[in-house]
Amino acid sequence: MRFIAVLVFLTACALADDSHYSFSSSVGGGGGVSYSVVGDGRITAVRVWELSNNYIYGFQFQYQFSGWTPVVGYVSGEAKELELNDDERIIQISGKHSHYIQSLIFVTNKGRSLQVGQPSGHSFNMYPTHRDAELRFLSGWVSGPPSALQAHWAVVDSDFTDD
Repeated sequence: MRFIAVLVFLTACALADDSHYSFSSSVGGGGGVSYSVVGDGRITAVRVWELSNNYIYGFQFQYQFSGWTPVVGYVSGEAKELELNDDERIIQISGKHSHYIQSLIFVTNKGRSLQVGQPSGHSFNMYPTHRDAELRFLSGWVSGPPSALQAHWAVVDSDFTDD
């Protein structure tokens, strides 16, 4: 599993200026199986499923060049989705956690957001340390639903994008 985590990190850094990489520490109860949600290019959309207006049941990202990632957790009902515009990036993730991730709020550089889940538990707020960085990928633990997450931020090298 550690080999996979290192490979994911190296892939993300290949598409980013790693001198501006930062990491937001893990939140949530943890436990289960580790995951990494990573793809090629920038994140262009996010989908989140919640369990009956309660905790986060599952999520996935769409990347510029590799499409939709596998779902972390479960799919149940209709997803809430945020599709990003060409000049839009995820720059903040907030929410609540206890044993599972209770709620998520993805915020973009254009002031739009996607809010999903029930706001109960312990609060968290994640953002990059470099002002031009954006969300590159998430990793964490899944025990049925996602039980923990950590954010990885970087400045994407424009040589690797269609911008």
